[in-house]
Amino acid sequence: MDVPRLLEAASLLVPEEIATENDITVNDVWEYLTHDEWEVALGLLEELGDVQPLPLSFWETLATAAEQMRFEVSAAWCHWRSYETRNGVIRADLTLRPAADARRQTPIAGPGVLRPMWSIGNRTPTGEPALNIARLWVERTPFLEPGGRASVRLAPLDPSQWRRLLPGQVITMHEDRSLAGTAVILELQRSVVTPPT
Repeated sequence: MDVPRLLEAASLLVPEEIATENDITVNDVWEYLTHDEWEVALGLLEELGDVQPLPLSFWETLATAAEQMRFEVSAAWCHWRSYETRNGVIRADLTLRPAADARRQTPIAGPGVLRPMWSIGNRTPTGEPALNIARLWVERTPFLEPGGRASVRLAPLDPSQWRRLLPGQVITMHEDRSLAGTAVILELQRSVVTPPT
């Protein structure tokens, strides 16, 4: 399938009545598609996807279009949103420890590359604190410096281990046994996709 057809297919999954904060609607997307401005159309569709939950096929189709256009970050974001559609959304306010106090001396890449461990309150069978792995997406910035603070999204390796989280709960990030950062849970949304039986 070619890029214009993929973008058209994704736009057909967006309800006409939804609009972004800037009053962008799917009609704007169609306008850009008629002028072969695929990059703009892709960006607007990504924005519209943030207004309300859209079907898994919306994000999967956008990911394929972004891959065909070789937009790596957009493709990664659309795959991320596909994961969230299947497994739910976890957003947190993360503060990294300063470089002087932590092992990490370099910034964290924003788009879902790092897979740190998290202490979220789970225990091993012997009662020791258990660490759970979740990929990390830093919102609105390409990097998070040591000592920095940002809103992040988490994609757990095993989402079932994260079901007891609550907004306001404090969790800690670890890249080894030492503390790398502290996060406060901002938002939890359960999956909008019914798992197959």
